[in-house]
Amino acid sequence: MGEALSRLQEWYSSACDGDWEHEFGISIQTLDNPGWSLEIDLSETPLEGRRFACKNTDSESSWFFVESNGSRFNAACDPHSLERVIEIFLTFAEGDSSSDHP
Repeated sequence: MGEALSRLQEWYSSACDGDWEHEFGISIQTLDNPGWSLEIDLSETPLEGRRFACKNTDSESSWFFVESNGSRFNAACDPHSLERVIEIFLTFAEGDSSSDHP
């Protein structure tokens, strides 16, 4: 997770402009089913307005749901897929804005 976390930290740092970080940010929390929740504000960033959705529900032990509604990137995943959903966000963030899939 080291590389994905470092890249997420860089994205966060680049979004911080003296104002953005006072109103927006990133949240990583646990879920009770169990799993992880990742929420990233896209407002006032170059990603604002970009939409995206994907999911993997192949098994009860390995799953994730990812969605960007243009103002917020939301992900939920099993306890072992946090790095995967962070990587999906980073691909989304670093990818071509005309692409539908990261």
